[in-house]
Amino acid sequence: MNSKFPTAMAAVTLLTVATLSGCGGDSSSSTTKVSADCTPKHEFKTMKDGTLSVVSFDIPPFTKVEGNDLIGVEGDILKAIAKMECLTLSVKAAGAAAVIPTVQAGRADLAAGDWYRTAERAKVLDLSDPLYLDDMALVSQEGVSAIPDLKSKGLTVGTVEGYLWVADLKDYLGGKLKTYPSGVNCYQDLEAGRVDVCVDAYGAAVYTTKGKKLKVEKANPFDEVAASVEAAQSTFPIPKGHEDMLKAINEDIAELRSSGELARILTKNGLDASAAEVGEPRLIG
Repeated sequence: MNSKFPTAMAAVTLLTVATLSGCGGDSSSSTTKVSADCTPKHEFKTMKDGTLSVVSFDIPPFTKVEGNDLIGVEGDILKAIAKMECLTLSVKAAGAAAVIPTVQAGRADLAAGDWYRTAERAKVLDLSDPLYLDDMALVSQEGVSAIPDLKSKGLTVGTVEGYLWVADLKDYLGGKLKTYPSGVNCYQDLEAGRVDVCVDAYGAAVYTTKGKKLKVEKANPFDEVAASVEAAQSTFPIPKGHEDMLKAINEDIAELRSSGELARILTKNGLDASAAEVGEPRLIG
C-alpha cells in the first residue's frame, strides 16, 4: 500500500528485534538458528555479515512486529528467504514515514510493509520483483463496488491521507471525501455512521473488518481513479546499487512463487491465493 502513508507519522523507533531462521528449520519460527552446514543459494553482501536487516512497521496482515518476531505475509516471505540464504533476520520497528528514509540511508538491507512499486520510489531505491497484488477496496455497511455510485448516491467517503487514490478521489468527489491520519479513524467513523464508505487496500480491509458487520468489495475499474484500474504490486525496497542482493531476492521470490509457497503464505494470512499472480513487473504513478 504505501505510497499510502502520510509523512506526518512517527519517526523511527529504534526497537530492534531478532527473528532467526536457517536451513533445516521451520521458516515460520523466530527462534530457529542457522545451522553450521547451511549452504546459501546465493552469495551477496548484507549490511551485517550473516544477517538480513529489515525495517518495518505494523500493517497487518502484511507485517506486524510482535515481541521478537515479524509476523504476517511479508514476515513469512522474509523468513523463507532468510532460510534459503542461511541468514538471521533482524527487524527494526519504525513509524511508517521513517521506513523508506531508513533504507535510503543504508541503515537496513530492505523495507517490509506492503510498499508499492511506484515510479517515484524507483528513482531513489531499487525495488524487488512484485510479491503480490493489492487491490483498492470499498468498505461499507451495505456493500459498494462501483466508484460512480459513491458520487451518484451522495455518499460520504473516508480514506487515509497519502494513499494512491486520494488525489483522484478528491478530484472526483470534492467535499464528499474525508481524509484521516490512519485507517483506524476511518473505520471508527464508518461504524458510527459519520461516513458511508472507507476506501482501503483490500488486504488491510479484509484483516481490519474481521468480526465486524462490514462488507469489503474490490473497487470496479473506473478510469477517473487510476488505482482502481490496475492493482498495485507490492515490493521490498532496497538501497540503490546492491545488485547481487536484489538478484538473489528476486530469484528467491520466483522460487517461492513457482513452488506454490507464496500462495500458501497469502492464504495462511487470510488473503486470496490469486494475489500471488502478479504479472510482469510494472511501476505505477
